[in-house]
Amino acid sequence: MTQTLTFLGLESSCDDTAAAVVRQCGTAPAEILSSVVFGQTELHSAFGGVVPEIAARAHAEKLDTCVRDALVQADLTLDDLDAVAVTAGPGLIGGVLSGVMCAKGIAVAKGLPLIGVNHLVGHALTPRLTDGIDYPYLMLLVSGGHCQYLIARGPEDFTRLGGTIDDAPGEAFDKTARLLGLPQPGGPSVQAAAKLGDPDRFKFPRPLLNRPDCNLSFSGLKTALMRMRDQIVAEQGGLTRKDRADLCAGFQSAVVDTLIKKTERALTLYLAESPRNPTLAVAGGVAANTAIREGLMTLCAQLETDFLAPPLALCTDNAAMIAYAGIERFRAGARDGMALSARPRWPLDKTSPALLGSGKKGAKA
Repeated sequence: MTQTLTFLGLESSCDDTAAAVVRQCGTAPAEILSSVVFGQTELHSAFGGVVPEIAARAHAEKLDTCVRDALVQADLTLDDLDAVAVTAGPGLIGGVLSGVMCAKGIAVAKGLPLIGVNHLVGHALTPRLTDGIDYPYLMLLVSGGHCQYLIARGPEDFTRLGGTIDDAPGEAFDKTARLLGLPQPGGPSVQAAAKLGDPDRFKFPRPLLNRPDCNLSFSGLKTALMRMRDQIVAEQGGLTRKDRADLCAGFQSAVVDTLIKKTERALTLYLAESPRNPTLAVAGGVAANTAIREGLMTLCAQLETDFLAPPLALCTDNAAMIAYAGIERFRAGARDGMALSARPRWPLDKTSPALLGSGKKGAKA
């Protein structure tokens, strides 16, 4: 008998409070019945970045409202749910804990199964939610806090080919925006300015291209931009609008070139496995950058590989991806009880050495 599952998903790992309801009948395409996201941009704008304590309080205040609105949009009640899925890490621990405790309360009150989901798995499985693609596929997860090349073989089976050894691309975009006095979030601000700039005026490095692996580094680009900015200010006493646009254009061009070259290397490793339907999928907030998308599309066309980028609303943090990842884990037999804990770190590939080192809380990535 075909099993129909209706999951409530909760997401609160950074600065977006989200709830969603997703339904799937057997192996048919999943359906997003509702998706609600409350952003916190205004709360953090004065600080130039996300303040963990402020984010955690906002999550605690908004989670019940998110759940209510998601159920109303789906025209369902808690009695219509089969389980609750929640981001249990990685992320800002206060926010993650808020979501986990809310999910536990709902699960206990209604006697529902509880499924903890790795936030990165949510992003990595988004192409299956939106397009139902087959395993294995190559996933470029590129966001504010993470950047990894992963071969996705199953809901809990990922092979990491490489990733960033320092700042993630989204973090580098945010820092660039702060250095140039542009508003947060930095990604959209830098992209908008870059459209008006000359990418060839300033010569930015392309980090780690001399290394044959798939690892990336973006902190040096940020430092190069800061030095160029300081030189301009010293010479002319400040930055013009054109200076900012040209700096953004040069910085973005360097990020795109680096990602494309490293993606080509990752695709070569993936294609060597002769997948039946070779596909490169991209997800995460930085996947909304049009220049990056266009570069990846061109590369995939050259290598005769399908390219898939989910809708922009599902590239950034959302709970629909968490609900769907919960469904896949549930069908694979996973269950988490009240012992489910919030985890600030949670690498997907448990066998590869950590890219960012380790510590008391475990490997960072």
